[in-house]
Amino acid sequence: MHPAGVKDRRSGEHWGGRLYMREISLRITRLLVGTRITPNQLTYVMTLAGVLAAPALLVPGLTGAVLAVVAVQLYLLLDCVDGEVARWKKQYSLAGVYLDRVGAYLCDAAVLVGFGLRAADLWGSGRIDWLWAFLGTLAALGAILIKAETDLVGVARHQAGLPVVKDAAAEPRSSGMALARRAAAALKFHRLVLGIEASLLILVLAALDTVRGDLFFSRLGVAVLAGIALVQTLLHLVSILVSSRLR
Repeated sequence: MHPAGVKDRRSGEHWGGRLYMREISLRITRLLVGTRITPNQLTYVMTLAGVLAAPALLVPGLTGAVLAVVAVQLYLLLDCVDGEVARWKKQYSLAGVYLDRVGAYLCDAAVLVGFGLRAADLWGSGRIDWLWAFLGTLAALGAILIKAETDLVGVARHQAGLPVVKDAAAEPRSSGMALARRAAAALKFHRLVLGIEASLLILVLAALDTVRGDLFFSRLGVAVLAGIALVQTLLHLVSILVSSRLR
């Protein structure tokens, strides 16, 4: 069984992990704890799986979207397994925490960059439209900045000699901002720029493109995700500044 609280953490645990992946990962972990495989080695493979979502999306048609989902789900599985193996073997390290964060950055960016290149129609018979590749890269940049804004809170507090921020400090001091934050959390539209959610959305859009016979829905999706990433980057920054996390 998982240690108490692992599946119920307010942050740091993806809904996919709580819903199904932790049950699968535990079986894989049982096979690995008796081997010489280290948590950091699993994290390297996890990162590679996430990055492979980008070239997978360059495969035309529904096949590429399915391969990308498989790559990202493998990333999620290994993201669960590396931590579980670390707990069972008691092999904790700052390098492991750092590599895990790097993997999360790269997976999100790979999915969105790959989506933009897919929408640009690299292998089509017509002219490549680099606008969509640019928008995909813009969405990836936004996704990375959102994560960086959160991580840099810890950096700022550490450099100021302050303790780790508490969950309660994340609540905005302004009642209006708190209401907006709760509304955004309820809608969860901002999660669409994360690699796991984005890969599932891309699969749905690829299916619609297959029916329509062009890339209309994928291109619409790239534009929407770029807009969400830009808006969320700004809103997330504001929410941090008006909360107690930097006090």
